[in-house]
Amino acid sequence: MSKINELAAKIGNGQNPLFNELYGTDAAVLKAQAERYRTQLEDFKATFGSEEVALFSAPGRTEVGGNHTDHQYGRVLAGAVNLDNIAVAAPNGTNIVRIKSVGYPQFEADLSDLAIDESKFSTSTSLVKGINARLKELGYNIGGFDAVIEGRVPEGSGLSSSASFEVLIGAIISHLFNDGKLDPVENAKIGQWAENNYFGKPCGLMDQTACSVGGFITIDFEDPTQPIVKALDFDFAKTGYSLVITNTGGSHANLDSEYALLPSEMKSVAKELGHEVLRPLTMKQVVDSIPNIREKVGDRAILRSIHFQADNARVVDEVDALESNDFQKFLGLVIESGYSSYMYNQNIYAQTQENFDSKMAEQGVSLGLALSELVLRGKGGWRVHGGGFAGTIQAFVPNDLLEEYISTLEHVFGEGNCHKLFIRAKGAIKVEL
Repeated sequence: MSKINELAAKIGNGQNPLFNELYGTDAAVLKAQAERYRTQLEDFKATFGSEEVALFSAPGRTEVGGNHTDHQYGRVLAGAVNLDNIAVAAPNGTNIVRIKSVGYPQFEADLSDLAIDESKFSTSTSLVKGINARLKELGYNIGGFDAVIEGRVPEGSGLSSSASFEVLIGAIISHLFNDGKLDPVENAKIGQWAENNYFGKPCGLMDQTACSVGGFITIDFEDPTQPIVKALDFDFAKTGYSLVITNTGGSHANLDSEYALLPSEMKSVAKELGHEVLRPLTMKQVVDSIPNIREKVGDRAILRSIHFQADNARVVDEVDALESNDFQKFLGLVIESGYSSYMYNQNIYAQTQENFDSKMAEQGVSLGLALSELVLRGKGGWRVHGGGFAGTIQAFVPNDLLEEYISTLEHVFGEGNCHKLFIRAKGAIKVEL
């Protein structure tokens, strides 16, 4: 804990080693981040009055490899990004958590009652209660605190603003009440548990883990109760590339059936071959079975299963490429993953009958990928980002093509819809200057 005026002085103009790790080296960006932190410090003092506070940051995340592999107990590759949620926080000596989140109504969570309340599903209050309930159950200390939170992880960007919020809350409780003893992977599991049980949303563990651990990570979900998480020793900042996430527009409304069909079709193939999910099977087993199961499951289910087998194996190759510092090989694998998603997984535009007429002309993701290939062919990598069907794409862009790439994509999708990012090494942390 430090005094607000001391923290503001240490932040200065943002020129410090930790800010460089979190936000890069651009002087204008660092100055803006410094102003951002000082604004939240002043807001906290005006709102809650305390002079002794701590600073926290939790990044968003990007899926890099393994598209729609986690629900079949497969492998994924993900990375933390430099867009983050930050918090100014201090214990308040009560059983009440009070949070002012910039742009949203202030709310409270009473820790004296940690029972699941389905009427509060899908609220931040329920998430905070769920995180505290799980921490208490695991033997950690909990307590009331005040916090001002300001977020720069855009909602709907596929960068997982919700997971970033969850592990930020976990980091705050860890440092305010448990001397920072909460392991990053445990923090991720607690956030997932709270989202599943208190928020009412089933989700995997990739998002929370990437946000909590930081850097490039790979996760193997072969045993979904004990996923294997590995952090990769790779410095993205030295590649000479930027990561660009582009919002191609299009609504996710009425796409629930598209998302539901994808895992169910994969599972239908697995079931015909004696398994619940595809992970225990090999590509050869899937291909050998086609004549016997084709009429039962349909061709698209088989194609999606082929995608799973290929992309699940591709994650291993991507990890090997990064650990061998062979970034060009990695970029080629990113492109392969994107082609597989387009041709086999078929999650680039809506196809179900209920959406066919209204959505068929809406192919923003397809158009974004086509434009990416026109600019980056032979010089970068591009693929769908996240669930697909609408929304965002991802590209690794050499810095000498960055201006051309962004201007080309924003010419079509609108100014401000390209987000220039990098993979940040730090996960959910206490900001110690």
